[in-house]
Amino acid sequence: MMNCAFLSMESLEGFVCYDHLVFDPLKKLGWHAEEVSWHNLDQDWNQYQLVIIRSPWDYQQDSERFLSALEAIENSDAELANSLSIVKWNINKQYLQSLEEKGVEIVPTIWKKSIIEAELEGYFNAFSTEEIIIKPCISANADDTYRLSRTDLPQMSSRLVQCFEDRDCMIQPFMSAIVDEGEYSLFYFNGELSHGILKKPADNDFRVQEDHGGRLTKIIPEALLIKEAENVLSAIGERLLYARLDFIRTKTGFALMEAELIEPSLYFNLDEESPMKFAKAIVDFVGLVERGTRR
Repeated sequence: MMNCAFLSMESLEGFVCYDHLVFDPLKKLGWHAEEVSWHNLDQDWNQYQLVIIRSPWDYQQDSERFLSALEAIENSDAELANSLSIVKWNINKQYLQSLEEKGVEIVPTIWKKSIIEAELEGYFNAFSTEEIIIKPCISANADDTYRLSRTDLPQMSSRLVQCFEDRDCMIQPFMSAIVDEGEYSLFYFNGELSHGILKKPADNDFRVQEDHGGRLTKIIPEALLIKEAENVLSAIGERLLYARLDFIRTKTGFALMEAELIEPSLYFNLDEESPMKFAKAIVDFVGLVERGTRR
């Protein structure tokens, strides 16, 4: 029996997680899987063949400590997926800049080291828009993400300055397609497309996460969306056990919102074949490692 750890947090209370749906398919393939908190510094990682980063949805509260925990796993006998190098690259949303330089269309973005009150009005002018989004470059579950209109500035500016003091952040125009159509997510396991979904926010909200009331529907991705997703994977250029690629429709096609390579929900509940697909991807992934085609 092979052992696999699904890296999580101390408690998932208040979160929606479907990783347990993969445990039985893994068992059928000769694997034992269990959830383990990344906070457990005394954990013996050598007992696992693979540690999969799955639901550590509090890591943004202490990203340096989280990376230290991953380094301990990386230095053990266990294989870490996705790799530590990918995590370090993906943990800060500035990775989108490097993908844009490789030809990936992203949502127009201004990158800042902090928020300065006197500059806030200018962001609306820069994008010729009446609504903007401000969010931290290191975040999860839409934490500290703000949707703002010009009229919000008098009561929100001091809060924004405090929230993003000496903190990398990104400013984008609010994309109305999020509300009008939704956000598309494509899921890849070991480089192969598994399934796709459309996420729409709850009424009077803009956040598509299920924990915030987002409504999710399984879809058959159109050819152009698949083409854009494969372009993103090619630009990343490293074998990944899993990837969730989030897109929004634009006038010219699709723009990448995020390439989620650390702890995305993979929504195994929306595609009945996906738990076994992921289980098989795990077995194949470890086989590639053992044959020396990675690391």
